[in-house]
Amino acid sequence: MNQTAIEWTDVTWNPTRGCSRVSQGCFRCYAEVEANIHEWKDKEHTKPGPFHGFIHKVNGRPAWTGKVDLIESKLTEPLSWKKPKRIFVNSMSDLWHEKLPLRDVARVYAVMRLAHWHQFQVLTKRPDVRLAAFKSREFWRLVELAEEAIAIECEIVSRLEAEIPTPWIWEGVSVEDQPTADKRIPLLLQTPAAVRFVSYEPALGPVDFRKFLFSGVGSGRLNLLHWVICGGESGPDARPMAPDWARSVRDQCISAGVPFFFKQWGEWAPYRNSEANKYLDVPVGDGTHHRMFKVGKKAAGRLLDGRTWDEFPK
Repeated sequence: MNQTAIEWTDVTWNPTRGCSRVSQGCFRCYAEVEANIHEWKDKEHTKPGPFHGFIHKVNGRPAWTGKVDLIESKLTEPLSWKKPKRIFVNSMSDLWHEKLPLRDVARVYAVMRLAHWHQFQVLTKRPDVRLAAFKSREFWRLVELAEEAIAIECEIVSRLEAEIPTPWIWEGVSVEDQPTADKRIPLLLQTPAAVRFVSYEPALGPVDFRKFLFSGVGSGRLNLLHWVICGGESGPDARPMAPDWARSVRDQCISAGVPFFFKQWGEWAPYRNSEANKYLDVPVGDGTHHRMFKVGKKAAGRLLDGRTWDEFPK
């Protein structure tokens, strides 16, 4: 089982491998760094590792080659995990990468539909690809065919009657600033899903989520988004997140009655420790700025105004 330190999930499941960059949020990708570590099995670079061919160096830094593949040995892993888990799908890839054949994506969804005792969290930076597939009869036909085949192969009971959207599959998008939010979230809101969520990480600029959080219906309200995760960037050369960006999103979620999860400050925090010799002034508008100190992810922690925010959809 793939244990993880990601606070908002229990385990990761990577049935596909590889990716490519699409926006500024990708330019300090932790998965590229991790893939680079596992490109070779030995220091002499004579034995290819699991990410050989998926990663290379550009200007001395690891970067995806754009190769994406389904990993057959990983496909049915969740079916063997009998205890219910919250599962983050593809921490090392994007399931909706445009180079991944639709038939392969359908097989992944078939496994998720069969493993009904889990909750699956699917994040993408390509919600346009997902929405087009979800609107396609061909995609759901491929899912049903794959579900039948996998159920027979794994000797489990198929749940072909499971409705669409499937209640235990959560659909989300990653955003890093207002332009990516304005581009990706409307596509998420058109996507059939039992739970729609946004990962605002790495936060690279302020985001006004209000028009996406809820829509008034008569005298009540209808939540459009069901969950927002917020976090700063970690790793080498991480970029700082201004505290007011996180506070603003938290307050927007509270006002809309939407669960808010503060994942981390990242490498930079709004307070200094004994080892913090480096700082940056992050502009937040109106000529004001926040002074952020590079203290490291562990020291920065995940307290926002003195408390943790670990809210989940019900």
